[in-house]
Amino acid sequence: MVDMETRHQVYFANRTALVAYATRIVGSRETAEDIVQEAFIRFTPANANGATLEKSSGLLPAYLYRIVRNLSLDLIKRRKLELREERSEPPYWSMPIEAPSPEDIVVAADEIRQVSIALGDLPEQVRVALEMHRFGGYTLEEIAAHLDVSVATAHRHVRTAMVRVATTLAGNAS
Repeated sequence: MVDMETRHQVYFANRTALVAYATRIVGSRETAEDIVQEAFIRFTPANANGATLEKSSGLLPAYLYRIVRNLSLDLIKRRKLELREERSEPPYWSMPIEAPSPEDIVVAADEIRQVSIALGDLPEQVRVALEMHRFGGYTLEEIAAHLDVSVATAHRHVRTAMVRVATTLAGNAS
């Protein structure tokens, strides 16, 4: 039978690692420390059950980690249930969508027209660089390869186009 002193040694030797382990599961160091403390209480001989564990102190760290893991997962399940019960508002998909006002539609359409004109006035490589970067999600390296320019030039093209669009929109906002 493993004595209390051995259990204490195993616990204190693994405590820091157990807290880190529980923190990764529950996402909070404070909560993880509480879980590890609870695991120690369950780890004591008064609450221990299992004859095979008692025969080998080599299994004690694994048993302690299992206790911490189970307590952490139980806490996560409990939180999810509580959160589900606390929700008083209906799910997002059941909420009515607020339609934009006619004024909002006109303003948005005017901004789109202004941006379109600003993009049309740009040199082709600058416009293509902006479209690839902002609308296509391409990296500067990919844009540079496509346009056969350096990465710095691709960056300058994107920046130039963005400044032009921002200036156009800011000039018409005032």
